Formats: sequence, C-alpha cells, structure tokens
Amino acid sequence: ELHFPSLAGDITQKGYEKKRSKLIGAYLPQPPTANGAAVVRCRLQHSEGAPRRTFRSAHIGVCDVREAAARERVASTAGNRPLFYFRFGVDQALPQERRAPVTPSSASRYHRRRSSGSRDERYRSDVHTEAVQAALAKHKERKMAVPMPSKRRSLVVQTSMDAYTPPDTSSGSEDEGSVQGDSQGTPTSSQGSINMEHWISQAIHGSTTSTTSSSSTQSGGSGAAHRLADVMAQTHIENHSAPPDVTTYTSEHSIQVERPQGSTGSRTAPKYGNAELMETGDGVPVSSRVSAKIQQLVNTLKRPKRPPLREFFVDDFEELLEVQQPDPNQPKPEGAQMLAMRGEQLGVVTNWPPSLEAALQRWGTISPKAPCLTTMDTNGKPLYILTYGKLWTRSMKVAYSILHKLGTKQEPMVRPGDRVALVFPNNDPAAFMAAFYGCLLAEVVPVPIEVPLTRKDAGSQQIGFLLGSCGVTVALTSDACHKGLPKSPTGEIPQFKGWPKLLWFVTESKHLSKPPRDWFPHIKDANNDTAYIEYKTCKDGSVLGVTVTRTALLTHCQALTQACGYTEAETIVNVLDFKKDVGLWHGILTSVMNMMHVISIPYSLMKVNPLSWIQKVCQYKAKVACVKSRDMHWALVAHRDQRDINLSSLRMLIVADGANPWSISSCDAFLNVFQSKGLRQEVICPCASSPEALTVAIRRPTDDSNQPPGRGVLSMHGLTYGVIRVDSEEKLSVLTVQDVGLVMPGAIMCSVKPDGVPQLCRTDEIGELCVCAVATGTSYYGLSGMTKNTFEVFPMTSSGAPISEYPFIRTGLLGFVGPGGLVFVVGKMDGLMVVSGRRHNADDIVATALAVEPMKFVYRGRIAVFSVTVLHDERIVIVAEQRPDSTEEDSFQWMSRVLQAIDSIHQVGVYCLALVPANTLPKTPLGGIHLSETKQLFLEGSLHPCNVLMCPHTCVTNLPKPRQKQPEIGPASVMVGNLVSGKRIAQASGRDLGQIEDNDQARKFLFLSEVLQWRAQTTPDHVLYTLLNCRGAIANSLTCVQLHKRAEKIAVMLMERGHLQDGDHVALVYPPGIDLIAAFYGCLYAGCVPITVRPPHPQNIATTLPTVKMIVEVSRSACLMTTQLICKLLRSREAAAAVDVRTWPLILDTDDLPKKRPAQICKPCNPDTLAYLDFSVSTTGMLAGVKMSHAATSAFCRSIKLQCELYPSREVAICLDPYCGLGFVLWCLCSVYSGHQSILIPPSELETNPALWLLAVSQYKVRDTFCSYSVMELCTKGLGSQTESLKARGLDLSRVRTCVVVAEERPRIALTQSFSKLFKDLGLHPRAVSTSFGCRVNLAICLQPHRLWTLAEQGTSGPDPTTVYVDMRALRHDRVRLVERGSPHSLPLMESGKILPGVRIIIANPETKGPLGDSHLGEIWVHSAHNASGYFTIYGDESLQSDHFNSRLSFGDTQTIWARTGYLGFLRRTELTDANGERHDALYVVGALDEAMELRGMRYHPIDIETSVIRAHKSVTECAVFTWTNLLVVVVELDGSEQEALDLVPLVTNVVLEEHYLIVGVVVVVDIGVIPINSRGEKQRMHLRDGFLADQLDPIYVAYNM
Repeated sequence: ELHFPSLAGDITQKGYEKKRSKLIGAYLPQPPTANGAAVVRCRLQHSEGAPRRTFRSAHIGVCDVREAAARERVASTAGNRPLFYFRFGVDQALPQERRAPVTPSSASRYHRRRSSGSRDERYRSDVHTEAVQAALAKHKERKMAVPMPSKRRSLVVQTSMDAYTPPDTSSGSEDEGSVQGDSQGTPTSSQGSINMEHWISQAIHGSTTSTTSSSSTQSGGSGAAHRLADVMAQTHIENHSAPPDVTTYTSEHSIQVERPQGSTGSRTAPKYGNAELMETGDGVPVSSRVSAKIQQLVNTLKRPKRPPLREFFVDDFEELLEVQQPDPNQPKPEGAQMLAMRGEQLGVVTNWPPSLEAALQRWGTISPKAPCLTTMDTNGKPLYILTYGKLWTRSMKVAYSILHKLGTKQEPMVRPGDRVALVFPNNDPAAFMAAFYGCLLAEVVPVPIEVPLTRKDAGSQQIGFLLGSCGVTVALTSDACHKGLPKSPTGEIPQFKGWPKLLWFVTESKHLSKPPRDWFPHIKDANNDTAYIEYKTCKDGSVLGVTVTRTALLTHCQALTQACGYTEAETIVNVLDFKKDVGLWHGILTSVMNMMHVISIPYSLMKVNPLSWIQKVCQYKAKVACVKSRDMHWALVAHRDQRDINLSSLRMLIVADGANPWSISSCDAFLNVFQSKGLRQEVICPCASSPEALTVAIRRPTDDSNQPPGRGVLSMHGLTYGVIRVDSEEKLSVLTVQDVGLVMPGAIMCSVKPDGVPQLCRTDEIGELCVCAVATGTSYYGLSGMTKNTFEVFPMTSSGAPISEYPFIRTGLLGFVGPGGLVFVVGKMDGLMVVSGRRHNADDIVATALAVEPMKFVYRGRIAVFSVTVLHDERIVIVAEQRPDSTEEDSFQWMSRVLQAIDSIHQVGVYCLALVPANTLPKTPLGGIHLSETKQLFLEGSLHPCNVLMCPHTCVTNLPKPRQKQPEIGPASVMVGNLVSGKRIAQASGRDLGQIEDNDQARKFLFLSEVLQWRAQTTPDHVLYTLLNCRGAIANSLTCVQLHKRAEKIAVMLMERGHLQDGDHVALVYPPGIDLIAAFYGCLYAGCVPITVRPPHPQNIATTLPTVKMIVEVSRSACLMTTQLICKLLRSREAAAAVDVRTWPLILDTDDLPKKRPAQICKPCNPDTLAYLDFSVSTTGMLAGVKMSHAATSAFCRSIKLQCELYPSREVAICLDPYCGLGFVLWCLCSVYSGHQSILIPPSELETNPALWLLAVSQYKVRDTFCSYSVMELCTKGLGSQTESLKARGLDLSRVRTCVVVAEERPRIALTQSFSKLFKDLGLHPRAVSTSFGCRVNLAICLQPHRLWTLAEQGTSGPDPTTVYVDMRALRHDRVRLVERGSPHSLPLMESGKILPGVRIIIANPETKGPLGDSHLGEIWVHSAHNASGYFTIYGDESLQSDHFNSRLSFGDTQTIWARTGYLGFLRRTELTDANGERHDALYVVGALDEAMELRGMRYHPIDIETSVIRAHKSVTECAVFTWTNLLVVVVELDGSEQEALDLVPLVTNVVLEEHYLIVGVVVVVDIGVIPINSRGEKQRMHLRDGFLADQLDPIYVAYNM
C-alpha cells in the first residue's frame, strides 16, 4: 500500500527511501531532545479506561486493560496523565486547558464566558483536536495559496456582538443538542474488561488461542509494515482525485489566450474603461492587466495533482461518467459471521402491574401523598410538586373531559383509539404528564409534538403533515402555552402552515369538569392497541410517527426497570426533553411504574445555570440522573467555586446521547473533574436508543469498580469501508468509541449490512444494529411500505437462511457487537454520507471541523454537515455560523484549514464550505441546527452565506474522460451521387431565381438608384416610409419623389462642399430615421460608398464614441455626414476626452441642404462595383466590414421581395436597428426596390414605451413585421402584466401573418415561445413568429415567410414541425442525435427559417472541408448571388478573405465557390412538402464557431451553459460565460439584494456540473446591466472578458473555485 500518488514519474530507490523517511519521521517517537527542538506533547485519552499502547514488544500492543486502567487511575489522581512525545517539525501549542473560574451565581459573567464561543460539546475531544492540529502543522510550511474571494465593501459588514441574540437562543446543537437529527448519544462501558484489540484480532482470525499467538497478524501481512503504509497513506494531503486539467499552458510565463483570428486587425474598444485597451485587439491580454487573483488561482490549480484515474468508460458516443472502481487495497472484513446476541431473560417480578394505567391507579390510591414530579422555575426553586394522588385524579378528569366534553353526546369529537396532539412547553412536565396519562385512561392515542412558535417554524410544516396523516383534530395544551400561541386579531389561533384544522383544548384543572361518581375509566391489561405515537424527523426533514403498543410500552418499562435496577420511591433527576425518547421513557413512564420521584430540570434553567442538575442531585440525594453529554460539558465549564458538591448518592448517570462516539470525551472529562466530589466511574451509563427500537442498549450500573468500561480505538479509514480495524497510536485519524452496555433484557440483537439484503455482518464489520424484542415500536403510522423495510426485517446468514422466524427492527444506528456482548455504536444511518463508495459520518466531520481553532471563528460551535447529490455522487457541504467579530481574512484562513484537516484525516474532499452570520441557521425547537431545513435553504439558494469556498476541482473525480479527436473520414470515403458514407449529402437550396416568373418591374434596373428614379417618375406620391415617434404618432414620412429630391440635394452637397470623387467612402452617423435613408441614396446619386454608423450615445460618450471613431478610420471614410445635433456632440469637450477630435474627417451637417439639383446623377459603370460597406461588431468583439456590390444588393432585394411577397400595396412594420445586416436592408433598401410602405419604429423608443411596436402593428393592420430579439425581450418583460389593459386599448394582432425575428445566432426558442404565448390572447397566431438567419458573409440566408402555415396545417397534428430536440452531449462531440422531447440532456432547436430564393447551402466539416451527411453537425457554407464580395480591411488580409468568401469543398463538388458562414448547424429533410411539391429542408443553426469554447476536448456553446445558469436561481437575470486559460468563468447578473450573491456560487457550480460535466473555475456576481449586449441583443462576451481581466467590472462577489 506504500505508494506516492504525487510522484507520477519514476523514483529511484534512494529518493524513495529519503522521501519515505521524511514522511514517517514525524511519527516516530523520539526521546525528548535537549537542543531546543520543539517537542509536542500529544495527550492521548483522558479516559480512566484503556490508554493506548505505551510500549513496543514482540506482540504488537496487546495489553491488559485492567492493569493499564489501574496504572492510569493512580497517575490521574496524582494529577498527571501518561503523555506521549511526538515530534513534529513545527511547534504546536497545546489547546488551552485552564479557564478562569466562574461562579454560576454570576449569570452575567457566565454569559460573557459563553459568548466567547464555547466549543460544541458533542464533538469535544482533545485527542482529536491535537490530531487535527498535527495534521495542519504539516501544512504550515506551505500556506494555502488559495486566492481569497473578492467582495464588494458593502458586503463586508463588521457587526458588533450586541447585534446578536444572547446565548439563550441556542446551544449549538440539536434538539438541545446535536447537529444530526434527534441525537441519541455516546457509549461508555462497564464490562469492558476484555481487551478490545485482542478481541478484534480474534474476531478477524477466528483464533481462540492466547493473546500472544495472534501477535503481529493484525490485518494480514506484517503489522508493522501495514501500519507504516497506513501512516504513509495518511500523510499524503494532495487531492485524492484526478480533477480535470484546467491549466494547459502554452508557456510557463505568459498566458496565451486562444481567440479566433477575426477579420480585421482591430476591434472595438471594450465597453469598460478607457480606449487605450485597444492594443490587445489580437486577444492576448497584457499580463499586467490580468488580476493577480486569477493568476494565483491558476497557479494553485497547476500544482501537481494525484495521478489520473484510469477507470474511464471509453465513450464512443455518449459522454459516460467515470465509474469509481473499488480500491484494490481497501480493507475488507475478514472475520467469521457474527452470531445474534441475546439479552438476559426479562424476569417478570410478581408485583409488576399489568399495565401502566393500573400502576398509576395503584399508587394514586394507596400512596396519594407520594411525590411523583417536582418542577423547577428559572431560579432553580421548586415550582410545583405533583403527587401520585393528584396525577391520578387529574388524569381521570382529562380522560373524562376528552371523551365526554368535546362535541355532542350523540357525536363526540374523540372516541377511544383516536389520535390527539399534546402540545406542551418544555417547562411544564406536570401538565404534560396529566394529559398523557389522561389519554391512556381514555384509550385515545397521544401524539406529543413541539410547541409551534411561529406560523412557519423550521420543520413545523412537516409535523403538520404528520398530524394530518394521523387524523388529529384535537390538540391538548396548557394555559400558558395556549396564551402564547400566535393569534389572529379576532383571538383565534391561526392554522399553521401544513397543519390540519385543530380544536385547542386546555387541560388545566379549572377548565376541566369533575367526572360523575359513577364514571370510572376502563383499566385493562396491556394489549396490542397503540399506546402513543412518537414523532421522528428523518434525514430529509420529513416527520414520521412511530407507533408504540401498550404491550411494548409496558415491556419497555419493565426492561428499563430491570436493566437500571430501579426500585420504588427512588429519586431521579431528568434534564432531557420529557416529550420523547429517553426523557419520556425514564422520566414519565418507567418512573410511574416504580412510583419514583422525578426532579425535572427545564432547559431554560440549564441555560441560566448549567450546574442546576448537579445541585439538584446533591439536594435530593438523587440515585439516578438522565442527561446528555452537553449537560456534562456545561457543568464542567461552570463547576469552579462549588465547594459543597457531593455526587456520591448517584448510582447511575444515564448519558442519553452515549451512542454518539464524540460524547466519550465529555464523559471522561466529567469523571475526571467530579471523581473528587464522590462520583464513581461505574456510575456513568451511556445508552443507545432510537425512535423505532426504543432503548437499544444501556450500560448497567455495577458495584464492581475495578471493571473499566470497554474502549475501542478504530481506524477512521477502515470505518469508511465499514471495517473495524484497531488503530495504532501514531495515526491521526482514529475514532475512539465507548460501549453502550449490553443488549436489553428480553431482546436479541444483530448487525446487518446497511444497504441491500439484510445479511448478517462479519465480526469485524460495521453494520446497522437490528433488534428483535417486544419492547419496540411497531410501525410508521399510515406508511405500510416504509414500515415493512424498517420494522419487518429478517436478517439472513451468508447462505441466505433467515436467522429467526421473528422480524427484527432496524435501529438506524451503525455499530457492532464487541467482546463480551458489549454494543458499540460508531454513528447513525441518518448521518451517513457515501462519497465515491466510502462512508463518512457527518458527526465525525463536524468533530474535525470543530477541532480547527473553533473558538475564534465558529459561533458557539454551530456547524451543519450534510451531503448533496451532484453529478451522481454525494458531495459534502459544511455550513458554519461565523463569529460576529471574525474578519474576512481570518475566516478564509480558517476555511482553508478546515479543508486541509478534513482532507488529511478523512481523505475526503469537501465540496462546499459556507459561513453564515451568527444565529441565522434554522433551529430545531430546542435550539439546535435544523439540518434538513439548512440543506433545503442551501439547495434553493436562500441560505445567504457571508463566505463560500467551493472545491469542485478536488472533489469531482467522476467526470467523463476528455475527448480525443478522432481523424475524420477523408475523400476516400465512398461517395455515391449525393451520398456520403450512406447518408444523403446535407445540401439544400431556395427556389431558383431564374425559373420564377413575376412581373417585377424593378428587375430591369441594375442599380437601386435607378429604381428610385423610376419610382419618383411613375408613382411620385406613393408613400415609401413612415417614421413613428415614441407616442406612436407619425413623426415623418417620405414619398418616392420626396426621397428622390432629398437625395439629389445631398448628392450636390457631397460634390460641392465635400469635393468627393466617385468611389469615395462616406460615414453616415444618424439616429434611426428618414435622414439616414435620404443620406444613403444621396451617396449613391453622388457615386460615393456609404457606411452606416450608429451614433455615439450622449450619456455614454466615453465607451460608444471610440467605436464610431474606429469604424470611420477603418472604413477610410473621406467624409462624415450627420445631423446638426450629433455634429456638436462629435466636437464636444466630452468627445475630446474620449478620442482625438482633431483627426475627424470632414463633417457635413445635412440639416442645412443646398437648394439646387445635381448636373447629372452618377451611374456606376459596372454592377460588380461597391454599393455600400456593412460594418458590424461581432459577438467575439471583432469589427468586420463586408463589401456589398450593386449586383448583390439588387439580388438581395429581389430575393426578399419574392420570399415575403412584397408589393407596393403592402405595409410592413420594421422595428430594427438600421446600421448593419438585414436590419439595414429592410429599413433602407427593400421599400425602394419593392415599392411597399415601411412603417419605421426605432427600437430605442421602446425603452420609454414598450407597447409602441405592437400598437403600431395593430393600428396599421400590418400583416408582416420584423423585429430583433432585444425588441421581443423588451415586449415580453415590459408588457407581461399589461395584456388585459392592451386588449382594452384595442390592441389586435390577429392580422399578423409573419413576425420575423432578424438575428445572426441560434434561434432563441424560449423567448419566441413565451412571446407567442403571452400575446396569444391578443390574437397573435402561434405560428406567426419565426426567425431569420444571416451572418457576415451573407446578410440573409433564411427568412421564414408565412407560407409554411399552410404546409403545417396539412394534417401534421404533432407539435410545430420546425422544432427538433437534440442530445446536448452529442452536440459537444460535433454530432447530432435526435431525441424525444423532455428526455434528459435534450436541447430544443428551432428551424432558422426558409432558405431564400437563389441561395444554396451545404454543410461542411470546418477542419477537412469535406461535405457532410444529412443531420450531421458542421459549418454552414452558402452560395448565392447576394453573398458579400469580401471583407473590407485596411491590411488586405488575403488568406482570410479567400478562405471566408472563396472556399471549395475538398471532395465531391469541388467547383462551386462557397462562402463560409462561421456557424455550426445541420440540415434535416422534413416530412413537409413545399409549394412546388419538394420536401422541405430545414436548417438548424447551433452556434458560432468563434464563440464556441473548447473544453476537455469538447465543443461547448456559451448559450447552453448560460441557459442552465439562468434557470439555477430566480435572482439570476442574465449570464455570460467565457474561458480564460482553460478555466470556465461564469458571470451572473444578480437581481436581488447583495446578500444573495453568495447563494449563487454553489448553485451555478452545481448546475454546470450536472448538465454540462464542467467544473466552473470562477463565478463572478455583478449588478444588472454589466454584461455588455449589442443592439441586436447579442452578448459581447469578449468585452466582458477584457473587463474582467482588467478588474473593471466592480463585481459584488468573485468566487474562485478550488
């Protein structure tokens, strides 16, 4: 087992020895040195039981426990305990033992001490603390180089201590005390005289020989070597997994960022900060701009990892998750099969009563004056003494009232056998007791529950479900409690959330009527009717009711009486909750059977005076006390200055949570301190219990003080595999367990494998304890299936035969039966977390976390540990409450130390560690942490942590194998006609322009300028353009002749004032409107080449003006035309601050035009000359200008005219930006060519009036309209709640037959669908909405006309035929796999529209340039008359140009010249037929190649990850992702309070892991509006990336995932 995961390469023998000795050196005992080397004393065990082995000898460490115990007792009374010397390279201070004395009388002083953060008592173990400190000491040299998350100042609030509630609100533990569900306890044993290790080694080898014979064969092989190997395994603290390689570097120092080479050398300046950043146009960030934190993160992740796991599935197609293969070296159980353990005979004593009510009747009548219960007030004074006589008469009254005073005589509300709720506060046991016994006498079934404090208590809803399922209609309560319940203004008690309607009935004497003389309760012998129902909270927060029959109730009391040796009239002090569990069984039930006197200490008194229970034991000379380890710990903290304490009267101190292994140190420390006050060692009796099996085991009080309790020091590593291995003392990760005594009288116990078939465990195996007895619960009320699995278990031997004909009950406790029949519990099923096949107990992890200097950071030790399932494995989450006074730096340091400690000791990675402000975790009724509620809050993102550290890189080891690219099929693959390897070649085309006969008059003109002149002559007054203002009124309109005349004047101005030559470039900087159109035609008339440019934003000149300047410069514009207003803006002082205003070309203001006409209108000599330049900034931040020739422009207009059937009589509403792409063509060119009227709606006006566009469409009765995604989003978000009022205003969309979204991206199906759904009520036909697709090389490839309606309605009854669902995992591998709607990992894709006439499309492999088959993913290539003729660049990058605009296939049709769109997509032949009978080919666009991210060898489209992230939490409004040095960075916009920012980190990480198998490197939470979005509604992810790397985002929070 000796291996070095961190040394992946070869290692020489010498190097091996050196490394080995260095690692082991720290663990070998060495004599104290005189040279001042730091010697750390590690105190081991302060038990009076077996110390760990103190000598080396041939038989490795077998030692007589009794001798050792005697030795240690002598030593401990002498005031010094045996100590070991371990030598570490680092000085390690001992935990501070001495505390200032405290007098309990001084509450304020006590308060002060408590608030300084007393450790959570459950998990207190100094040995463990020192082990943890030792593990951490090894890390000291290399301090964690984890980058601290960065936070906005407003989030770092320093709160004062006073802002927090005083300590009485919580104990930092469950019910009153432990994180995990109803914690039951910890073991300590009286019959532990058999040596634990000897027993285990015997168990393993089945040897019955003497101790020495089983000497060194401890776990097979030589014990010493194994132990060494264990130590070696232990000291490795690198990660235990092969996280994905997140940092493949191109070079050690500079960070190369791969960015696809764009078209032009320059790109627009980023949105953030100054324009000087333009230098990084090629996409390689200058290292000084990369924030140091990110650099640090990359360096941390670059550290050597453990060698990768080999066991991947080879995934040919699907990404299969890696399956964890069992570790060949993992310990396996080797012992013989265990035998079931029988408890002693339950001796029926002659005077035991036949039922509990009979006992009450007996004591109530023969000794009515005997005290039954004494209650205390908060000062510790006796408040009330309930005698047996009073209890009897009161219970009778309650019974009579329940049966006869509720409802009517004919219709009583409660009949025998019905369930009633008992709602009593923790300080009123007397009222509870009377009510409980009243129910027993009336033969109704009490269901004791907690008092609901508010309408939405943590967990109270689940209790409501339990009451509902039990059919409870009446709740019994006390007067004080009834007054304290929340009331409505009318004085009624409101119905609590999830609760049934209840009648509240107060059981105080004054509210009850005396039963008539002739009425007497029917007291019969115990039978199998249900006596009471005890509630139990499960791991997931659901509440079950365990039914206990009257026979079980009585038998349990008898068994406890026998096991504890109870006698009549004994006094017992009870600190526990009397409503359930040990407190109920001893303090309410068994006590009455034996006529005992119970002194009940309320929780409120314990908070004020933790010593109260000890004082009562002295005062009443009590024989028995029932406590939890917490109460012992509190007493220890407070016991100084108490002189008169004498505990010699105690014969039994029952430790209710003794089954929690971590209670052992409280027991030891308590004994150690109070031994001098008369406490005897054998008095401490831990017990184990569970709601289902009642008391499982209890240590018997003995008189033999020489018998020390049983102890086991178990290897935690072994426990994670469910195997018992005794550990040597050098190991840091051990769990010390004490026994919880013997099986109960009359019961049989065995342990079975925790999952699967209930097979008996071997002797050295941990299993779930199962009990067969009369005294247990019988079912979960109303849940027969769950009951069968828990209450009717038949354990089987390895041969498959059941061991008994009687059913056993699962206790929910994990443990084993040790030597001499002693029961040991190591944890609970509820706290079990199975991570990569190993089982970890939440309690153990809490203990380790608490051992890391908890005083400084964790508020009162309040830590919750649970697991969440992410990507098919459980992941450990730790949530702790942070001390109000700890700083960010400290907390972060503490968090990284906790991670290291857990890594060292448990060899498991923590997925997420979150700190929340003090007192904010949901509490159980008695102040502990409500675990399932905390988990729920974490998962739904409403925990509001103040610090989060996620470590997915360490934990997630089951990701699919990174993909290796396979060589593609070359030209040798068989091509038969139009088939590629058996598939139809993916090619499609629109209608052939040559074959369409239409009376297109404009067709006879080669140039648009000629078309305009022709229209001005033939239809001079026909309106071509109507511009609307923000109120929907007509701001301006243009007829054919007006446009012609205006264009002439502009042409004159260009020639005369501008002195421009034919072919000069002119930048048109106009707001969307009529001026822009006139200026465009003016340029054509003058023979100039226009370039439309979006004007700078007056409120944001600094970031928008540099883009204008850049386009003007890159396009080599000789002149700039604009309006007077913008003219002033370009020369303003603000502009001068952003750009150099002296370098503007000539600026012409067209508000003031010359009055004359030009001599002649320029006519281009050749249709292939340049008509205009189309500049746009791509989403990757590239500025690309394409050249449109006159021929292409005319062909484009004709294609659109035919596709959309545009004629002069038609009206079309356009709500698009008129600066580039199809938006510009529709706004400026199409009306002139086709003669239809365009109603122009500037999208910017929608910001003030979102309904503008739709109202215009309705008012002008428009049949065809065009918009962008940003417009659609504005309408969906802005008008979502106004559809009714719009309907009232007469908005009617029933005439719209096509509403086309103009886009250069994958159709946003969710947006178009929600838009269609939202406006369906206003008459919008669901199939009217469609999309178009264009790109830089061809501004419109597809445009969906209305014609497909008729096709779709020809009898296809299915969903809209244009949507398919593909497997997202296959897409990552560049494959298309169609799946059913709703199948996992399915992604809906909508067809991008019908291919325009004259356009041919083929799908080609982007790498090999070979054609691909139908339904294969590849790059979309296009051939058409309106393709752009090339990029317009300054540098004339020929290779780029020829590749994008003049590509040929590598085989097949190698003649055609294609343009490459740069988009991935696929073609699919559908069942629909076209108008001319052809089958319809649908084009599906998946995403841009430039945008796609290569991660782990797979291709991811940002939009897919972003969609998942936006769904993760309601507060995420927008998201953008990009990669940086192979790290995935996720930026989310938060719509909510900044306190929610940290909630998003785990949710974002989870969803990306689950749905995309990727680990997020950095999560950045920013304000709304930070993610830059261009006018087309596309995210500018590269600008965002630049802003992030230059630290310009002003994020709310940045989390660096480890």
